[in-house]
Amino acid sequence: MSDDAQYTPPRVWTWDAESGGKFANINRPIAGATHERELPVGRHPLQLYSLGTPNGVKVTVMLEELLALGIHQAEYDAHLINIGEGDQFGSGFVAVNPNSKIPALLDTGTTPPTRVFESGAILIYLAEKFGAFYPEGPAERAECLSWLFWQMGSAPFLGGGFGHFYAYAPEKFEYPINRYAMEVKRQLDVLDHNLATRRYLAGDHYTIADMATWPWYGLLVTDGIYDAREFLEVESYRNVVRWAEQVASRPAVQRGRRVNRTWGPEEERVPERHAASDLD
Repeated sequence: MSDDAQYTPPRVWTWDAESGGKFANINRPIAGATHERELPVGRHPLQLYSLGTPNGVKVTVMLEELLALGIHQAEYDAHLINIGEGDQFGSGFVAVNPNSKIPALLDTGTTPPTRVFESGAILIYLAEKFGAFYPEGPAERAECLSWLFWQMGSAPFLGGGFGHFYAYAPEKFEYPINRYAMEVKRQLDVLDHNLATRRYLAGDHYTIADMATWPWYGLLVTDGIYDAREFLEVESYRNVVRWAEQVASRPAVQRGRRVNRTWGPEEERVPERHAASDLD
């Protein structure tokens, strides 16, 4: 253990607006809008407000997979929400997602329009609406939902925990990095054991559980989210790597990953998507 300086919490916590490293300018201890800003609305019933981070990719992959099945009612407009600029605190976005996090979906095809926020809730909503990527049998559906909610509960340890302290924190400290690295490796082992006996997370069929998990754990073991592949020895989780590469080979996954993306190679960036031709 290192000799990191000890921190004694004050009796009452107060917000230091300069604290937080890379994301200090968008983190705050209160909710609600900071400014008035209406959301744009495109011509399709489904309006997605998002960014191409792992949570956003879950939904764009689902929408592209639905379109690949020939479900034309799943056509959508994907509007860019630049969280670095604080777009998520605009009054229009907060009206759709009071939690001010991407992604958020507005289904204008219902009366009144239906808002859906939280990526897992959006996946379930779309799966039920279009009857796809969601098992019908009670036992199979329970397995799918179990892995979906496993991801929803586990990913904060990967992103806000390991990813923050290993890649983004203004200072590196041994204890939090070790603590979260241990948990991420445990999670990878959970996945590896599960995928040793089945093709996809919930069984033989590709479901919303895979769509939710791949942008986090799939990209962790293939593309190196947080540049930590060597640090975490991800190649040792062979079943996870096999599954990740299998999901990544799907054309709809490749398209969905590009939507609302504003970084990386130019050919992979599609900041906004309003028609299938935007991905050509």
